[in-house]
Amino acid sequence: MGYMHHQRCEIDRRSVRVKLADRGRQVRKVVIELFERHADGLQNRGGLEPEGSENITSSLKWVERY
Repeated sequence: MGYMHHQRCEIDRRSVRVKLADRGRQVRKVVIELFERHADGLQNRGGLEPEGSENITSSLKWVERY
């Protein structure tokens, strides 16, 4: 689909080198900007405090283990 290039290693055929194509870099940029806007929005509304993030993270880890 043109998002990344992959090339097999000539020495070890099991290994593959993968890198983003121009189209993949564009998508990456859009996603990074989206996450930055979301993070800014959460911080500006007071929804993302350092101690709150730790609580959320530990709760999500607990749910994942369950």
